[in-house]
Amino acid sequence: MSGRALVLNATYEPLCVVSARRALILVLDERAELVHGTGREYRSARASFPEPSVVRLSQYVRVPRQGRIAISRRSVFARDGHHCQYCGAAAENIDHVVPRSRGGTHTWDNVVAACRRCNAAKEDRLLEETPFVLRRKPVAPRSRVWLLVASGEVRAEWAAYVAPVLERAVGL
Repeated sequence: MSGRALVLNATYEPLCVVSARRALILVLDERAELVHGTGREYRSARASFPEPSVVRLSQYVRVPRQGRIAISRRSVFARDGHHCQYCGAAAENIDHVVPRSRGGTHTWDNVVAACRRCNAAKEDRLLEETPFVLRRKPVAPRSRVWLLVASGEVRAEWAAYVAPVLERAVGL
């Protein structure tokens, strides 16, 4: 088994995603409690243990506030919901709102997810020179928690813990 588990702080704040095996070790060491299981089990010669999907730490862990969040293709797609910010179709590329050839920067407020058609049609022009309108102004996320979504699947049992923080982080 090579599942993943969501780790919550003692206050139920999502912290990170770890392997299910690491989460089970936290539970067995009594550093965390099992909140939700996957329904599968780890077995040994003498015992079986439920595979964790969500665990909560026994003691509060103070998380240092991080400054800048690094920008990447995957994180831009996650922020924009994998949809083109010009037409709403499935995004395949990232686009610089102000093209780099025109002095634009590779920063959160200048990069959006775009479909191939819109990206090719916009070329290296400014928005004012095209018929395109942004569906939502690009902004830097305010929290790293939303990156949990970028790491892959978000299980149904994670949603109750991740969704409220995610909404605040990207300003939905």
